Amino acid sequence: MRQRQASQSTRRAREFEAFVAGAAGRLLHAATLLTAEAPDDNPRARRLLTLALAHTYACWDRLRGEDPYDRAREHVALRFAHEAWRRHGLLLGGRTPPSGPLSRLAPQERLVLVLRLYEGVAEEQAAALLGLPAERVRAICDRATATLLHPPRGPAPAVVGPKVAAS
Repeated sequence: MRQRQASQSTRRAREFEAFVAGAAGRLLHAATLLTAEAPDDNPRARRLLTLALAHTYACWDRLRGEDPYDRAREHVALRFAHEAWRRHGLLLGGRTPPSGPLSRLAPQERLVLVLRLYEGVAEEQAAALLGLPAERVRAICDRATATLLHPPRGPAPAVVGPKVAAS
C-alpha cells in the first residue's frame, strides 16, 4: 500500500514538473501582460503564477481529463481580476506605476485583451469566466485594441509666429 502511494506520488510529481516546464513561461508572460509590469521586474506576475501553479498542483488528481493549462490560466485571470477589483485600479504600497506594453489599459481591458488575443480564449468562454455578457467582452476588447493601435497624441508643438524682418 505504501509503495503504491509513493509510486503515485512520484508519478504525480513528474507529470506536474513536465506541465510546469512546458506552461510556466507562457503563463508568466500572460501574467506579466495582465499586471502591466516590465518583463524583467514583475513581482506581481510571479506571485500570480506561483499561486496558480500551487492551486493547479493541489487539484492535479481531480482534473480528470481537464486541461491543466486552462485551469492555471483561469486561476491567474480570476486572481488578477479579484486583486484589481480590490485595489480599484490604484497601486498601493508605494509601487512604481506599471510600465509594460499594456500599461495604458485599465485592468479589465488588459484582462479581456490578454484572454482573447494572447491566449486565444473564445469570446463566450471569456464572458463566462468573467461573468460578463459576450457583447460586453467584445466591446471591451475592441476598445482596448483601439487604444493600443491609436495611442493618444502628445501635446501640440508650440506655434511660432513668422519672423518679422527688422528694418
